Amino acid sequence: MATTPLAISSVTGLSEPQSGLYAGSDKSTGDMRRRFDFSDRFSELAVNQTPFFRLVSQIAKSPTDDPAFKYAEKRQSWHKRHSYVIAHNASATANNYGESGSDATVSTAAGTAHYFWVASDTSYKGNIQNIIGQYDTKVGAAGTRPQHYLPKQMVRIPSRAASGTHFTSSDYFIGQIEEVVLGNLDTSDGSWDTEDTDATGTEFESARLKVMLTRVPSSDKEMSSYSVSGATTGGNNPVTTNASVISDGKLAAVGESATGAKDTGAAALAPFQVHTIGSSYEEGSSLLGQTWKDEPYSTSYGQTQIFRDEFGMTNTSRATVLKFEPNEWARVWKDKLIEHKWNMEMAGLFGVQGSATVDSNTHYYTQGAADFCLRAGNIFPLTHSTKSTDDFLEDMSKFLDPRYNNANATVFFCDTATYNWLLKLGSGDHSALLANVVSGPSAANNFRYDFAVAGKKSLFGVDLTQISTPYGDINVSRNIALDSSVIKILAINMNYVKYRPLVGNGINRDTAIYVGVQTLENSGVDKRVDMILTEAGFEFKMPEAHAVWK
Repeated sequence: MATTPLAISSVTGLSEPQSGLYAGSDKSTGDMRRRFDFSDRFSELAVNQTPFFRLVSQIAKSPTDDPAFKYAEKRQSWHKRHSYVIAHNASATANNYGESGSDATVSTAAGTAHYFWVASDTSYKGNIQNIIGQYDTKVGAAGTRPQHYLPKQMVRIPSRAASGTHFTSSDYFIGQIEEVVLGNLDTSDGSWDTEDTDATGTEFESARLKVMLTRVPSSDKEMSSYSVSGATTGGNNPVTTNASVISDGKLAAVGESATGAKDTGAAALAPFQVHTIGSSYEEGSSLLGQTWKDEPYSTSYGQTQIFRDEFGMTNTSRATVLKFEPNEWARVWKDKLIEHKWNMEMAGLFGVQGSATVDSNTHYYTQGAADFCLRAGNIFPLTHSTKSTDDFLEDMSKFLDPRYNNANATVFFCDTATYNWLLKLGSGDHSALLANVVSGPSAANNFRYDFAVAGKKSLFGVDLTQISTPYGDINVSRNIALDSSVIKILAINMNYVKYRPLVGNGINRDTAIYVGVQTLENSGVDKRVDMILTEAGFEFKMPEAHAVWK
């Protein structure tokens, strides 16, 4: 008589018949090596112990037929159409780079033309956004040429008071573009190369704009440019004074200091950006004959990983009735199923994509959310004892930028200490908040009634706490797997993450139970071995939509 390997209903709370699928085979006990698809039932196990895997596998399951799966990202270009002035002149020869002195003053009156050389920090291929705490793209670097400018466009160009500081953008020019020339500007000698080649050395991929000025500030005529002249003597770094903004032949990335320290907000240079503000055509105008085109797509890849758990027991032990839990085989089954899912939860959180040779065999690893965010996503600092509600809302305003992200699609997975911290911030209890905030101008001023626990809900069985903020209700899930790490919050936009099981050629490698891979009947060994196997990976894209607090 065949032995039932696991009474699923008795150990997981699921409804599962005791005959058929999980009763083994009473027709051919010599061939019990059967594979049973368990992927749907598997997700139901230990739901709140493994909230990340549960949500991803339910919300965004997308099989792949290749263990190295590729995917594309598309970004809108409209919000990346900005640049920085790196030189200007009344003629088509670039020679005014400075931020101080008479050479920084635009003396041209409204109704006359002036030339501006502008460079960007955004790639026109894929439009990769500089991300908070991850500023790596230099202004003018290869692939950043601002090629979205066209004749007839109107532009807004910041200025500053002649006697003021570099850090204050006090007014602005308005003008209409008459001519656009793409090329490279070499700031070492002022040479201008109109060939469309990648920038090298001290060259800046840039565009020369001939602009007919329609509005000139009455007194604020110095350029608020991201300048290179006199950078080593001070005053030119929008983030750190008296420091160079030159790094590797390029202007430092937005928000990056001379020492390489990362500012936590791109707002440092926002006032210095040149923006397009529409276009203006004359009556009866003809076709322009020019257009611009970016490449909105970028591609990347992920890979699957083979997860496998075996469990065996002698037939003597299987037949022995024990105290408390009489059926030891059923107990081991339950534990191994939960262990397998826990392993996948941990890989989905902390895995690092790559491969390695172990015992002369190649192993492949999938990427986890923490590694993805630390490598490419937004990064925020968090110290419970010093971060106030106002500080956290500042983070929210940057992370939940409506151009890239929204609160409803994002789940904030927190370690236990941070989960409690968030509840205290949003408790509505003035005294509790004051006890939590130990720094800041005034503890009382840090109390906010627009930050509060809004309620709880269950999503695919995962318990979520909703916290109301001025930027929307955020969904918070306690994840005990983060308790042993430096990660305090993983904010994952569920629109841009997928669970990718390997399925192809009629073979489904999603979670399956292989019953009786070894039995007395098929091996001559007086024991039984079953196996749980999954081959799957995790896909993360659009790093600007994810964040980590640590």
